Amino acid sequence: MVKVPKQVDHAARRAEIAEALTRLTATRGLEGVSLRHVAAEAGMSMGLVQHYFKTKDEMLLFAVERRSQVYEERIKAQLEAGELPSTPQAIIRAIMVEILPLDERRRGDWLMGVAFFIRAISDPSFTAAFTDGVPQLFELLALLIRQGQDAGTVDKSADPMHESAILWALADSQGTNIVMKHRTPDEALSTVDYYLDRLFGSAPAG
Repeated sequence: MVKVPKQVDHAARRAEIAEALTRLTATRGLEGVSLRHVAAEAGMSMGLVQHYFKTKDEMLLFAVERRSQVYEERIKAQLEAGELPSTPQAIIRAIMVEILPLDERRRGDWLMGVAFFIRAISDPSFTAAFTDGVPQLFELLALLIRQGQDAGTVDKSADPMHESAILWALADSQGTNIVMKHRTPDEALSTVDYYLDRLFGSAPAG
């Protein structure tokens, strides 16, 4: 009997390693994490981790780039399951909920982003990824705001790109406040809702 080799899901393995790095970064900080730590957290051998990522920086770059994809998949799943209204305001709120460090999983993602930002200041390979990612988010938020204008829920005088920049600044400031325990997750989310209600309720009646 011929033994069929077990198929290895390489994408799943890389994702497991990225998740292990994210969890460790949330508790130890990036500088306190080694490849050996990540291997132990992922339940893999050091050699297997190095098969997929030669350095910690490679893991960090992959983890951050994968984060946006995971956000998109979660929001898409909510829409398909009917758990999320398909209105521009609801979708923007869902994006903000994914970005903000409202629980331990999101806190890990947030701190991973902070570590990535610090590395991007001095490393061109990280700078390029950071430069590409943020404008894409701005464009998506601006597109949703334009849809709100077309639907009559956002004032036509609002500038979608300026509004998307304000939303990003809001997420950045509230996320920092949550991590530093200056505000609770509920308080931060309440501020996001306050702003979104103003933005999407600013169209003149009639």
